[in-house]
Amino acid sequence: MIPLFCILDTNEKRIYNCKGVIIKRMESIMFLNLLNDYRISMLIGVIFSFVLTYSLTSVLKEKLPTDRGKEFAHDGQAAKGKPQGAGIIFVLVFIAACLLFGKVSLENIIFLLLTGLCMVAGYLDDSASLPWGRVKKGLLDLALSVGVAIDYIYFNGSDISFRILKGYSLHIHPVLMAVIIIALVWGSINVTNCADGVDGLSGSLSIITFITIYRMYMLDGTENINGYFPLFFVVCLMAYLWFNAYPSKLMMGDAGSRAMGFMIAICVLKTGSLFAYAIIAIVLILDGGLGLLKVSLIKAFKIHIMKNIRTPLHDQVRKNMGWENMHCVFRFAIIQAVINIAYILLVSAL
Repeated sequence: MIPLFCILDTNEKRIYNCKGVIIKRMESIMFLNLLNDYRISMLIGVIFSFVLTYSLTSVLKEKLPTDRGKEFAHDGQAAKGKPQGAGIIFVLVFIAACLLFGKVSLENIIFLLLTGLCMVAGYLDDSASLPWGRVKKGLLDLALSVGVAIDYIYFNGSDISFRILKGYSLHIHPVLMAVIIIALVWGSINVTNCADGVDGLSGSLSIITFITIYRMYMLDGTENINGYFPLFFVVCLMAYLWFNAYPSKLMMGDAGSRAMGFMIAICVLKTGSLFAYAIIAIVLILDGGLGLLKVSLIKAFKIHIMKNIRTPLHDQVRKNMGWENMHCVFRFAIIQAVINIAYILLVSAL
């Protein structure tokens, strides 16, 4: 039993009585420091994120706007009439969890505010009677991307590290850094949004990417500072996927997919290795990005590429290769997981 009056030596991790006799080592009463342990805060945040996302989705799913269907997508009319815009639920829970249980800084508060704005813009599109045009959404994405670039460069500077080159770091001009960040954020928003066409696909791929980013933070020893971003988003997505697994009962809509891509870009930025995105999200990039490239070349230069390939790629494998929806989700996820495991092993060995 520990007496009421004692002396705690936190350096030696010992407890002394009034006579200077060691009573007990600090390790045996580690509960005294639990509230200051970031892992406990994260644990509470994880439980909070899952339970609240699940509960709110269960209660509010029938109040969400309904899907209009996708005219040109394979099986695009199957989703027509289902609740969509569930991203407003899990993104708001994610932001709340970060503010309550994360290590909040001014930089990260700005990131969360921008994420919320990205979600709101997506939700307004989800609930509109007519979908917003590409130009309107593109300009909004650009404005949000500029905000991220300013926030990141102001607090972190303009260095880029290359993990596969043993952590080699390159200092570039802030304007060039801003252009790279804007391209990263804008691209991540849109490829993730375009990949959101099969029940559970974009959410599953994003979870793999977020977990990889968290592992990168662990390698850097910064998971206590930045780790709550990917960790809480993963748990919110898992609660959402409970309802979105095939056959889905609801969908995240632009409110979820655009904010998800936005947060992936922010989390990649915080690793310092911007170009790692091209590896740890390669399936998202190919699935959603090839369609963007194809359409952009046609509209801008009248150049037609990949004439025999349907985009997004999840339509190609379902329509032309006979894959079922769950085949698409599992196989795409397996490919991304294997690539990310190999990448983490590689950078860990360097």
